[in-house]
Amino acid sequence: MNKDDRPRVLIVDDSLNNVELLGNILSADYVVSFASNGSEGLDLAMRLPTDLVLLDIVMPGIDGFEVCRRLKANPATRGIPVIFLTSLDSAVDEEHGLSLGAEDFIHKPVSPPVVLARVRTHLSLAKASRELKRHNERLEQMVAERTREILRRDEQLIAAQTATITAFCALAEARDNETGNHIRRTQHYVRVLAEELRSHSRFRPYLNDEVIQLLFKSAPLHDVGKVAIPDAILLKPGRLTAEERKVMEHHCVAGRDAIAAAAHQLDEGDSAFLFHAAEIAYNHHERWDGKGYPRGLAGDAIPVSARLMAVADVYDALISRRIYKEACSHEASMRMMLAERGTHFDPDVIDAMLAISEAMDAIARHYQDTSPGPAMLAREMERAVLMEGGGRT
Repeated sequence: MNKDDRPRVLIVDDSLNNVELLGNILSADYVVSFASNGSEGLDLAMRLPTDLVLLDIVMPGIDGFEVCRRLKANPATRGIPVIFLTSLDSAVDEEHGLSLGAEDFIHKPVSPPVVLARVRTHLSLAKASRELKRHNERLEQMVAERTREILRRDEQLIAAQTATITAFCALAEARDNETGNHIRRTQHYVRVLAEELRSHSRFRPYLNDEVIQLLFKSAPLHDVGKVAIPDAILLKPGRLTAEERKVMEHHCVAGRDAIAAAAHQLDEGDSAFLFHAAEIAYNHHERWDGKGYPRGLAGDAIPVSARLMAVADVYDALISRRIYKEACSHEASMRMMLAERGTHFDPDVIDAMLAISEAMDAIARHYQDTSPGPAMLAREMERAVLMEGGGRT
């Protein structure tokens, strides 16, 4: 080892004999500096690149305990190992020294092998501690960098999800008479229903923060499959035939397939929210009693997301004005929904809806529709058959 690269040991002792003895023991392996009192020792520790301090306790002026306390209190010298040199043999003195941060004690008269062994050990420990600290700092830097990458990716993911939803919704609105406010209302209904049910024993395993947010994002795509319905059926001004109703009901399958196709083009992480969207689109017309479509699912076989969407969608249809009907009041809508508890709707979801009745009404008022223009009125003409069993909800 080059002499300039050797560790530096600072000896602080008011006894020249002790200083000379220690210097002879250490000088072959270490660069040795000397101080004859506490003040000088503190000064040298600050000015020189010191790796370890051998520190006498009983000295005039600032004693060794105070020197140690100041070294350990200063961030610049805190990491330097301190070994006390002492003729004191009281356990109380050793306990006090260790409480100040000292690493070890060497009792006088010193033994050269003991001095070399203790110095070597604590220099190795200090080196290992420094390397561990540098390693942790590198890890923290890597974690911070990775976190920034994840945040950037999350921002890109959110932008991609928003663009996907916007594109799908634009398609749906171009073919159907539902307004953008219908989409906003229903997604907010779904969220408040989910938040109300998240502590319920039946729903707790499913409804966590992440899933609720995904349901909120996915709800606007519930009727996207209507883009696949021919105009002759979608815009028919009269009652649908049995065959036409079957075609209309196919919008659930078409919506699921369109969303699944989009999900297939995305990475797994990007497409996670589309899983819920496809589930809602496919199942939101199923009924609790098994008389819905497209599969005739009943009870808990219907996905939770679709059960929430069913309540949100029907409630919004009731409180919304159409060319063939006036809007029902919030109270009347609640009564009609309650009458379908356990037949059309999951009883617990209806109970949740009643519990947050005021929140549902507030959402409806906040996102209420403006008066429809002539084009909207013309499109709503064909919807008049809905209340007569036309099968187009």
